[in-house]
Amino acid sequence: MDKSKKLLEAFKLFDAANAQDPNKEVVEGKEYAKELLYAQRMTDILNQFEPKASEALQLTARCQHICRWEIPRESYEMNRVGYLKWRQDLKKFHAEKASALLAQVGYDQETIDRVSFLLLKKQLKKDEETQTLEDVICLVFLKYYYEPFLVKHDDDKMISILQKTWKKMSAKGHDAALKLSFSKKGLALVSKALSDH
Repeated sequence: MDKSKKLLEAFKLFDAANAQDPNKEVVEGKEYAKELLYAQRMTDILNQFEPKASEALQLTARCQHICRWEIPRESYEMNRVGYLKWRQDLKKFHAEKASALLAQVGYDQETIDRVSFLLLKKQLKKDEETQTLEDVICLVFLKYYYEPFLVKHDDDKMISILQKTWKKMSAKGHDAALKLSFSKKGLALVSKALSDH
């Protein structure tokens, strides 16, 4: 895939911003800034899932969680309303942050607006690229974050999370998800979530 110079420059700026994340994750003995690792995983999964992704979609995948730690979940009420408000505010925050960096690189307004549109998850199920982004987000969750989640939550909660995740995905996303490898328990819960669906 031929990456434009602007795209690589934007990736550099996104990654530099995400490298500031004070939250760390250790993978195979190496420490990473949490959101930097997440951004790189988003790019990897997008490249596998949709190798012909447009430049706007590639940009969006890389900055999906940009500087997320700046708006901590704990700064909102710890209930469903607080959670939804936090998610909405985050989307706007990511769109503003990404737009400023894209402008710095010299992207035109049309591309900047399209990345914002995708970050705000507009027209899910209707807009093909918004759907592809959602599929990639769900696949990244299932591949990298689902198993560690299992340890923290009871089975019923995990089944509910899996069902909500499945609902957001397309048929192509479902096919890709079923090709992922899970632990014995992880697979059992996926099977149960889908059979109860």
